[in-house]
Amino acid sequence: MAKKASKSSKTGKQGKTGRAGRARLRPGYWVYRILLRVLAGFVGLATLLVFLYVFVNPPVTYTMWEEYGRYGPLERDWVPLEDIAPVMARSAVAAEDANFCLHWGFDVEALKAAMEGGGRRGGSTISQQVAKNVFLWQGRSWLRKAMEAMITPMIEAVWSKRRILEVYLNVAETGPGIFGVEAAARHYFDVSAADLSAEQAGRIAAVLPAPRTRDPAALSPSLRRRAASITDGAATIAADGRADCFED
Repeated sequence: MAKKASKSSKTGKQGKTGRAGRARLRPGYWVYRILLRVLAGFVGLATLLVFLYVFVNPPVTYTMWEEYGRYGPLERDWVPLEDIAPVMARSAVAAEDANFCLHWGFDVEALKAAMEGGGRRGGSTISQQVAKNVFLWQGRSWLRKAMEAMITPMIEAVWSKRRILEVYLNVAETGPGIFGVEAAARHYFDVSAADLSAEQAGRIAAVLPAPRTRDPAALSPSLRRRAASITDGAATIAADGRADCFED
């Protein structure tokens, strides 16, 4: 009787092992394993780069590679935040993310406004745009948005607000094949980013949503009004303290 019980137990174990083996051979199982490994690799690489870019300036982005193939040599000059006119930094924040100093990467109110507006206006913060511009690609796919949502909190946790804004002002596209406010200042106004006037800063900030179709030196009447509104907004955030996190 003991031998029969032992044989039955052994047969049961072999049956379980066989079922597990067959499960491993299913195509879905291997797809799941591969996707998990790809995700883990992406998270690991992104984490490494987020920490690295605290000290090292991002050398190139996917968008820059893409634009290089379209326009040839790019115009780009990296400058530290202290070498950018404070009014330019304030103008970019006023134009793209007025609550930059108040949120942790996502502006819930801006997202609600964007949804209520039917998607006609953007709800991305500067931190989200840095995640997209530095680590990802342009576009509106759910995959890209999911990756952006994963990287943004990492950036906010590791980088200072000054570093986030510094990177943004140096990698944002400001014209066809032109990246960063230093290159834009020299290309459009023949001055350095440190010497930009309030009006010039407002004009550069006004083109950020569509830099390939807008020229800061030759804005349409509606965009001139937009630039003037940005200049007023820059003065407002300087007065009410919403620029304190990135100014000395």
